[in-house]
Amino acid sequence: MNVLNSPLTPEQAETLNHLIAGLSNEQIIWINGYFSGLNAGRQGISTGQTVIPQTDHPNGEVNITVLFGSQTGNAEKLAEILHSKLQSAGFNATLQSMGSYKTRQLKSEQFLFVVVSTQGEGDPPDSAQLFYEFIQSKKAPNLSALRFSVLALGDSSYEYFCKIGQDFDTRLEALGGQRFYPRTDCDVDYEETADAWFDELLNQLSKERKVSEAIVSSSTSLASSTITSYSKRNPFSAILLENLKITGRGSSKDVRHIELSLEDSALSFEPGDSLGILPSNCPELVAELIDTLAINPETIVTDSKREKTTLQQALLHHYEITTVTRPFLEKIAAFSGSKELGQLFQEENRDQLRSFIYGREVIDILHHYPLPGITAEQFIGLLRKLPPRLYSIASSYRANPDEAHLTVGIVRYQSHGRDRKGVATTFLTERIGKEEETIPIYIDSNKNFRLPEDPDRAIIMVGPGTGIAPFRAFMEEREVTGAQGKNWLFFGDRHFHTDFLYQQEWLDYRKNGLLNQIDIAFSRDQEEKVYVQHSLLKRSRELYAWLEEGAYFYVCGDAESMAPDVHEALLTIIEKEGQVSREKAIEYLNNLQQNKRYQRDIY
Repeated sequence: MNVLNSPLTPEQAETLNHLIAGLSNEQIIWINGYFSGLNAGRQGISTGQTVIPQTDHPNGEVNITVLFGSQTGNAEKLAEILHSKLQSAGFNATLQSMGSYKTRQLKSEQFLFVVVSTQGEGDPPDSAQLFYEFIQSKKAPNLSALRFSVLALGDSSYEYFCKIGQDFDTRLEALGGQRFYPRTDCDVDYEETADAWFDELLNQLSKERKVSEAIVSSSTSLASSTITSYSKRNPFSAILLENLKITGRGSSKDVRHIELSLEDSALSFEPGDSLGILPSNCPELVAELIDTLAINPETIVTDSKREKTTLQQALLHHYEITTVTRPFLEKIAAFSGSKELGQLFQEENRDQLRSFIYGREVIDILHHYPLPGITAEQFIGLLRKLPPRLYSIASSYRANPDEAHLTVGIVRYQSHGRDRKGVATTFLTERIGKEEETIPIYIDSNKNFRLPEDPDRAIIMVGPGTGIAPFRAFMEEREVTGAQGKNWLFFGDRHFHTDFLYQQEWLDYRKNGLLNQIDIAFSRDQEEKVYVQHSLLKRSRELYAWLEEGAYFYVCGDAESMAPDVHEALLTIIEKEGQVSREKAIEYLNNLQQNKRYQRDIY
């Protein structure tokens, strides 16, 4: 941009060029919406859009807050898109994270649109924990002047699907708030559902402002709200460059180092981001399903993209045929008329339902509860869309700009007398190059798992097993950028000789001084099992000293047991070395979290 191709002065052009160079795609989208809204306010017009008159409201304008609670970044991205749409439409909208939201502001809100995800067993995102506790407490204010709506994100394969969004919705109403638009629950394929929620909010707002034409007609779709041409809806076809087994002979695990080509994709990423893989299902399992249903595989159906295809192709590429969810079982019960299955949904049988689902796949359910006479179209109507699988990127874009590396543990196990295998892990490692040539991918940005902005800050990384992946990216990034901050790794797995992932790389980093400390815990190399949390407790004094000096603490891996155990160990360390009460230790850790010095990527 210069004085010849813009109406700017040389100084303005130089300033704008400098600003744009350092912006992410999401930031550019936000600024685009901001300036559209600003221009609308100044001119009283908006090209191709309806301007919302700001004179109907008693205060002269409608104030809207978009509040998000996000763990992996999906809720944050959706909140950003809604915020951009609202500003483009001329509304006075602000965007805030629950992690930095001032609770005293809540009682003065006019419109509050909440976008929040649910983690694991019905838990809020880390950054939303304190606000969630506040709003559930007696300190929460009366909100009779508030109008709100909630977009809840979750995964229906978990028992507490969208629980946190539901909790917010219920509690805001209990505090006196008026529901502006009903809560919307999103499963893993959330785009269309979220798009509809955006449109309805804008449509309702436009009606209230007595605008002649609906804003929804001019709002951009979710799919077009990203600058990058490749996305979940339009994935890039990546070529497999490397599929290398990195566990040793005799290991009980099969872990692969995967390298994919990003050449000519224009995709970029930051350390901490994930790669979305859109896998296809196992052809043998698809064939068995169709045979069990006694339907011709060539029967034409309308798939999840509303396109005509065969039943075989729909089940291969579009629908989840392994994970059993409660909504799926409820549909099976209704279709089959099974009273036995229907009883599992009663509240007192919650444990039985959980036990029944555990280890079973769709094929097992069909064997238990046959569906004679079901049509191909009816059957796919029982299924949810095949969700993408996310893998932490194990490489730095700056170090390897045309590649993305992954650390993939192949999933194979037995349950209920059948051999099982992971959908995406075996797709990546067994079928690419044989049955399929390329891998549909996209970048899934995670702003909640980022290196410190100050490269001189120390980092502590806890990543057992394949949780090591993002920390490999962290180290490549710190090496290529010349970051001076100290680095400390805690790694663990089963056996030293077979399961020390990327061992030579870590030893090289230790030798050249980039890795200042490394502590390892191999659980099966001695009679008493030792895990990473034990290593943390062993280095209690020095670890606390690093935290006191401003170090950032990162955890990646298993959410069910490892992450809670590490969290408990960290509290114990703070309590012991800081000589404070448990309550003060919790407060200390909460402060780390709020300042983004305690970040987790858990699954």
